[in-house]
Amino acid sequence: MKTLSSAELARRIERMLVRPDATRRDIEQLCVEARAQGSHCVCVNGSHVELACSLLEDSEVKVTGLIAFPLGAADTDAKRYETEVAIDHGAQEIEMVLNIGRLKDGDHRYVLRELRDIAEAADQRPVKVILKTGLLTPEEVRRACELALDSGVHCVCTGTGLRSAATVEDVRSLRAAVGEEFGVKAAGLSDAQTALALLEAGASRLGSAEGVTGLLPLPK
Repeated sequence: MKTLSSAELARRIERMLVRPDATRRDIEQLCVEARAQGSHCVCVNGSHVELACSLLEDSEVKVTGLIAFPLGAADTDAKRYETEVAIDHGAQEIEMVLNIGRLKDGDHRYVLRELRDIAEAADQRPVKVILKTGLLTPEEVRRACELALDSGVHCVCTGTGLRSAATVEDVRSLRAAVGEEFGVKAAGLSDAQTALALLEAGASRLGSAEGVTGLLPLPK
């Protein structure tokens, strides 16, 4: 991969703020930083989508509404409704947590139907699905990616980024499973060296609580 400038790296970064104690002021600060740095988007919980959209209305920074975050175990109808509300409030992208238990049960029909429901509810907006690769076997990762490819969603994500960070191996396994054109997001960054390694491994987006300035300096 060619060397990236800080601006080019910023366009790959999806800023996330999901703390339960996040206030209006915190969201305002997130959006100010994302706008100044040129981040791809901010990822926020449902009650903050409308505020983030209003703050970023005249910028290129998009707003991603998080669905069934962070567990993914909500009923499909609840996930669909949450998606519809996020869209009504202005979300330009959707990121949903996969139902891990159903996948492990081998209930692939349920998982596929749910993914298709969310893709339909998003009404042609990009949909990312969080797989939580650390909880899955290699075969389960492969199967989840197959379902994602068949569902109309646009990107698979390594995890929520809350408890563990994406590894190069995580990204390589997802990229191998979905091919070259499908989106792969690596979540949970802390430094520029890791960010560049994940991009080299095949990530198309990087999820981080830190902006690009938190990852600098870029390695030479």
